[in-house]
Amino acid sequence: MAEGTTPASGANNLERTVLLGLVRLQVIIALLLFIPAGSLRYWQGWLFWIVFFACVLMVTLYFVKHDPHLIENRMKAGPRAEQETSQKIIQAFTGTLAALLIIVSALDHRFQWSLVPAWVCLLADALIVLGFAIVFQVFKDNSFAASTIKVEAEQRVISTGLYGWVRHPMYVGGALMLLATPLALGSLWGLPIAVAITAAIIVRLLDEERYLSANLSGYDAYCREVRYRLIPMVW
Repeated sequence: MAEGTTPASGANNLERTVLLGLVRLQVIIALLLFIPAGSLRYWQGWLFWIVFFACVLMVTLYFVKHDPHLIENRMKAGPRAEQETSQKIIQAFTGTLAALLIIVSALDHRFQWSLVPAWVCLLADALIVLGFAIVFQVFKDNSFAASTIKVEAEQRVISTGLYGWVRHPMYVGGALMLLATPLALGSLWGLPIAVAITAAIIVRLLDEERYLSANLSGYDAYCREVRYRLIPMVW
């Protein structure tokens, strides 16, 4: 620890950095939503924006307090942070598509390309909350759940909690959020993009398994014990 710093000040610095990052993210999402929508009269966009921010904020503040190591690892994200070239490509691809997903959904609202009933939008927002709940539990189960694919010196295989059901529960939560997002925004045209991102996630997890098999002791045995990657009894 640097001279003149304390654990409390370090935690405060981390919390401040994380909160500033969340504010920037929310500003970007707002711009991606309301500029293409051409209006602030977009209740689906506002509700999604509020639900997303509330979930991210609650999850983040919890782990800043209870597992700052996890938050520090989650902050090192994006193509540049990845060690594997294949993952750099996948991350760049999914990041671009994620922005496009919001833009297309907002354009759909503006030009009324499709009509999604209000109850479907509300249900989709509930599914986004469920996706965040899954991710929250994953973070509680696995303090090594970084944003990038890597193996730390003290890392071990996690086989309890949701990891006892499927090998990649965090991707389950993420895919659920992605597939629900265009519906929450009142768009059917955004669904193909969400499906494409989900397909990229599947490619990522397959490459991740290759990496973990080669670098994490006990991972092959875990794969034999937990056979399913994303959906129990299916795949």
